[in-house]
Amino acid sequence: MSNPLVRRGLNDGIRAGQEQNRIPAPSDQQLQEMYDAPAYQSQPVAERSMTYDDVLMKTGICFAVLLAGAVVGWIVPMLAMPSAIVALVIGLIIAFKKEPSKGLILTYAAIQGVFLGGISSTFENAYDGIVMQAVLGTLSVFLVMFALFKFKIIRMSSGFMKFLMLAVGGYAVFSLVNFGFAMLSGGEMNARTMEITILGISMPLGVLISGVAVVLAALTLVSDFHMIEQGVRHKIPEKYSWVCAFSLMVTLVWLYIEILRLLSYFRSN
Repeated sequence: MSNPLVRRGLNDGIRAGQEQNRIPAPSDQQLQEMYDAPAYQSQPVAERSMTYDDVLMKTGICFAVLLAGAVVGWIVPMLAMPSAIVALVIGLIIAFKKEPSKGLILTYAAIQGVFLGGISSTFENAYDGIVMQAVLGTLSVFLVMFALFKFKIIRMSSGFMKFLMLAVGGYAVFSLVNFGFAMLSGGEMNARTMEITILGISMPLGVLISGVAVVLAALTLVSDFHMIEQGVRHKIPEKYSWVCAFSLMVTLVWLYIEILRLLSYFRSN
């Protein structure tokens, strides 16, 4: 899922873009060197600024690699859990790196794809057709949130951004703690499987949890759109388009998994 560390990378890019596009007044010494320099001397070329096409192309590459990994995970589902752990470690390394790393991001996409293919295969074997439903649901949410952002129906204010970061962070902590208890107890201490009653209707707590997660993931998409828009507006270096593509990919994968879970609760009844 998208996190504040990814946004920190964008802020580094904005600062780099500002430095790159700032033209300081030359000193007396620099003026003399320019005067003494031979004619037609080549000058260093500044790094190209990021565009929307750059982000689109990098995102497409990431998803192509992700799908290739998903094929492997679909064929060998037992690789899902090891891949999830490795992908988590690589994702944290990417988030903490000050400079974007194309190799690490593509490696993450491949390994995350193996995890995604593995769990998708498991869910598909249990509930026929659920994967296609989850894919369509993910695309639908993406298009709706993009339209809401594009037509300025929903925008990211600083206060809302802080709330979203806290909410996503809290959900991440809950998920890790719940996963730990579930693993240690053999699945008996899993908050998602607890039964609750709302308006006389009994359902697993996981329905409510996944519902909230889908909303958070959808709002995080808007945060990603805002991040990309700000990056292009501030003319950050082109290399940071990999950071934007990485964040968008992570959010969409999170959204897909939560929709997959949510559908499974309804299909099991």
